[in-house]
Amino acid sequence: MTNRPNRRVALSCALILVPLAVGLTACGEDASPFAAAPYDASDQIAVNIGEDGGTVDHRKPLEVTTTGSESRITDVIASDGSGRRVRGELSADGSRWHSTAPLTAGVRYTVLISTEKAGGAPGSRTVRFETKPANGRKLDVTLGPDKGVYGVGQPLVAELSHRIKDPGQRRTVEHALLVDSSPGVEGAWHWADSKTLHYRPKEYWPENATITARAALKGVSIRDGLSGGNSARLSIRTGDRVEALVDIGAHRMTVRKNGKKLRTVPVTTGKPGFQTRNGVKVVLGKQQFIRMRGTSIGIPEGSSESYDLPVHWNTQVTGSGEFVHAAPWSAGSHGSANVSHGCTGMSTDNARWFFQLVRKGDIVKYVNGGGERMPVFGNGFGDWNMSWQKWREGSALRGGTQERGTGGDAARLRFEV
Repeated sequence: MTNRPNRRVALSCALILVPLAVGLTACGEDASPFAAAPYDASDQIAVNIGEDGGTVDHRKPLEVTTTGSESRITDVIASDGSGRRVRGELSADGSRWHSTAPLTAGVRYTVLISTEKAGGAPGSRTVRFETKPANGRKLDVTLGPDKGVYGVGQPLVAELSHRIKDPGQRRTVEHALLVDSSPGVEGAWHWADSKTLHYRPKEYWPENATITARAALKGVSIRDGLSGGNSARLSIRTGDRVEALVDIGAHRMTVRKNGKKLRTVPVTTGKPGFQTRNGVKVVLGKQQFIRMRGTSIGIPEGSSESYDLPVHWNTQVTGSGEFVHAAPWSAGSHGSANVSHGCTGMSTDNARWFFQLVRKGDIVKYVNGGGERMPVFGNGFGDWNMSWQKWREGSALRGGTQERGTGGDAARLRFEV
């Protein structure tokens, strides 16, 4: 909301020593027009919703105007029952205020209007109204991941039930996707496609953090025939900061926990033609046993590259099937050569240790390889392979600001809707 500075002047009472013959002038009700209660400005202010207590179409902008030159508008606060304010703009001469963001369907609003006469006396008017329920389709939001404890690299995901392509509609949706974290960190949403948004901090999440997200879209008008559905809510926590660095060229993996090195493991990764992707990957899940077949990645049966193996202690890092796992059949190459079809192989003892240490959301970073770079989207979570500047450019709210809470370290992206 754009507020013009109030021209009222604060008057103070000062103790002044004067001859008794002159007398004392007290600061009282007659000394200033500002000391009086605000006058009722109902007959000087018009609101386009009609009578107080009426029901209106949420798609219609809210407008407050003066009915003459006797008074000017100094402030308008329009809010719903949850305290969300409607953004608006006041004209330079104080004759008109109008909303600049859509109202929400099926919601009760209170509008507090402050005015001022030419002589400075304050006035006010309060109007209450309700918007009609929305008709048509609903935009539902599913937030992920599921409730639980994750590694510090876990992005948040918002899946929309309908495609949103228009920039203005994207801003409306993103306005309502609110994220809190404690300790507080800088973060942003990024539109992966027209139905999917990812949220990540500028850096990894802090260890042992609490993260909550919600979609405050219920009743919000997105476009004709589409309004926000029921709100979704998400709460997760992060555990320790576990990071694995795989040096493809040196054939080793170094694992750290909260910055302290735990173990360096000899490994083998993808050979020429099957090279392991470079970049940051996020643990997607774990399976103690998988039967892996070459046909699953397009290798025909009977080919010299064909395989069919029982594989233990599997930690998945890409959607296409890159795992960190036990590979006893290639023990002679661990630490010296890359002979796999893309996975990261190691001894059974080391694979079991790694499997038991990590959780979803932990970081596995690959460097010094000749393979392709891990894509940002579409093959697991490659979100950390995009610079923060580029990531912010994928937000519809590039002008949005991060606010730190005053109670503890909580941080929230707050936007008026």
